[in-house]
Amino acid sequence: MTATHLDLHMPPRLLAPAGTPADLATHEQRYGPLSYGDPAALLTTIAASGLTGRGGAAFPVHRKLTAVVEAARRTGRTPVVVANGAEGEPASRKDRTLLALSPHLVLDGLQVAARAVGAGEAHLAVEEGVSSVASAVAHRGDPVPVQVLRLPKRFLSGQASALAQFVGGAAALPAYQDPPVRERGVRRAPTLVQNVETLAHLALIARYGPDWFRSAGTPGQPGSALCTVHVPGRQPRVIEAPFGTPLHRVVPPHGMSAVLLGGYHGSWIPAAEAAQLSLEATTMGAGVLAALPADRCGLAETARVLRYLALQSAGQCGPCLNGLPRIAAAFQSLATPGPQGSTRTDVSRWSGLVEGRGACHHPDGTVRLVRSALTTFASELDAHARGLCTATDRTPLLPVPQET
Repeated sequence: MTATHLDLHMPPRLLAPAGTPADLATHEQRYGPLSYGDPAALLTTIAASGLTGRGGAAFPVHRKLTAVVEAARRTGRTPVVVANGAEGEPASRKDRTLLALSPHLVLDGLQVAARAVGAGEAHLAVEEGVSSVASAVAHRGDPVPVQVLRLPKRFLSGQASALAQFVGGAAALPAYQDPPVRERGVRRAPTLVQNVETLAHLALIARYGPDWFRSAGTPGQPGSALCTVHVPGRQPRVIEAPFGTPLHRVVPPHGMSAVLLGGYHGSWIPAAEAAQLSLEATTMGAGVLAALPADRCGLAETARVLRYLALQSAGQCGPCLNGLPRIAAAFQSLATPGPQGSTRTDVSRWSGLVEGRGACHHPDGTVRLVRSALTTFASELDAHARGLCTATDRTPLLPVPQET
């Protein structure tokens, strides 16, 4: 895995120069001292920055922080903060790259968040690299001690309620989020769950202020973001780019039929359409950009991913337990050239039946991928119905973990 700064007149913010991991001394020399400041002033600064979450939902960070503070006031319970370093998304590498290169930036941000909400405990949850992160924690003297936890490697382990369950000693499985974890999470305390990239941005905003943060990106989408880029013939790479960057600067459209934007809960977009778009927080999802060459079958790629997503169900609700396997099996038949009967219509109808009815958003994200594939690869669906497939290369493109 390589980490690259996309040079668009913006110096690197999150990724260490030349891909060199930063120890504490190097980190402090590079970024300068961190003053945690007054909690109310921190919340004002964060609100002015316009920072949104980098975990997929792009929710305004100050609103989440404020909700935790208000819940703590109502309940009289001390909040908990959890840094989400779980990267269950198979196509993403951005969070593990950030933790490997700039762990102290993430840990700074975790302390800023703890200070802003008045947390009494802090946790950093990761799927791998526990020893290196724990070593970084051990070299610090943070106001709020940090406990490093190793999560099971599953697609849903990083879901907010699953994380809250795990930190509280239960299995890392999603729960119905009413009330949400920011009101009642770890051991029923108000809990802030924030992606590690978001926390790294938070550490820089606390140092340099909202105007500095807004000097990159666009007025509506300030700042930069980490993306994992998959281009055929190259190793996946993690880049840092400001919002507003044209997608064609990141993923070359030539010779491509489509681009997967956002990861396995994201959307397929025709390459010609993607070339006209730019990086936006509301569409980046897990920060994955994957280019599909014109000689590959988008239906086959989608079918592989859908089978994986169906197998990753927590098995706690009907939409996941019954709906996703049925949709995945039907889509596999669409990916196989031959008569389709009513399968295409069935997949569309079943997608509507599972949407909005799960214990978490896993069915919704899966349906988003399905619907985009039905639209983007409509001509290929027609070819398959005639017993033909235009693909000439059957090599799998998107990474799917081996089934267990």
